[in-house]
Amino acid sequence: MIHFKKILKVFLSILLLFVVAFFLLSRKTIPEHITYGVSFSKFHSDELGLSWKDVFISTLDDLKVRNFRLSAHWPMIEPKQGEYHFDELDFQMQEAKKRDAHVVLAVGRRLPGWPECHDPDWIKGRSVADRNAEVLSYIEAVVKRYRDYPNITYWQVENEPYLSVFAHEQCGDLDPSFLKQEVALVKNLDPDRKILVTDSGNLGTWYGAWRTGDVFGTSIYLYLWNPTIGQVKTVYSPAVYRAKSNFLGLIAGQKKNILIELSLEPWLLEPIVKAPLQTQLERMDIHKFKETISFAKTTGFDVQYLWGVEWWYFMKKQNHSEYWDEAKRLFSQ
Repeated sequence: MIHFKKILKVFLSILLLFVVAFFLLSRKTIPEHITYGVSFSKFHSDELGLSWKDVFISTLDDLKVRNFRLSAHWPMIEPKQGEYHFDELDFQMQEAKKRDAHVVLAVGRRLPGWPECHDPDWIKGRSVADRNAEVLSYIEAVVKRYRDYPNITYWQVENEPYLSVFAHEQCGDLDPSFLKQEVALVKNLDPDRKILVTDSGNLGTWYGAWRTGDVFGTSIYLYLWNPTIGQVKTVYSPAVYRAKSNFLGLIAGQKKNILIELSLEPWLLEPIVKAPLQTQLERMDIHKFKETISFAKTTGFDVQYLWGVEWWYFMKKQNHSEYWDEAKRLFSQ
């Protein structure tokens, strides 16, 4: 009995220390003002059967978005080996520049959007060494073309590269040394701009990404879907993100950290255009949309990029403009 009491006392002491530490770490200031932006993808607009130019211009001129994350998807940039096609990204960068909109420009093989790793057809079947050499050549071409744009805020190198849970079959194992090579290349080509490296907010440890980049970015998916148990809501509270940011700052050095991906479209196991409209509405109705935004406001991130603008536009065409209208109110604040 005495031995049991000692064990219980030690356990309770450790638990108390954990609670106190969590409380102290989670005391990150909640910003009075949040700078909002969106991730925009021609790739995702095409998936939804939309005119991507219409979506992008409407995001600029109707929603009045002035902070973007754009993706230089490799198949879009280099559809044939050595033949670079910049028309689509030129359009996005030029239209953003005309309106003084800031851009985080993402480069690399693994960029936002399923299947995570986006390989042009011509690279398939090649060795890892050959593929890596071609990735570096494509990154160099992109950075050289856009480094003189004054409205680029950061270069993002790869997307959640340390997250191996999803898309392992498409992406393979992470090679940390190659990631560092990619970062070093971008830094050498454009030494005055900071590098953003990202990790999952739900599943990532953050440590590797935090140490690799100059700026750290994470994601929040409040509602997910599991084929066995159905819709799942994250068990994390906003305080977890505040505590995690403070903890990483203590052990890996203080740096700017942002919410680069706040999911505001339904989590599906099939392409959106193949999912029934009712399923889409159930997975992300307007109440969940607003709840997710409210949740993120107390995570401590003063810069937040929303994910799903293409779907809001798509839903507006399906006579469900409530998402677009709510986003419009948010960006007008």
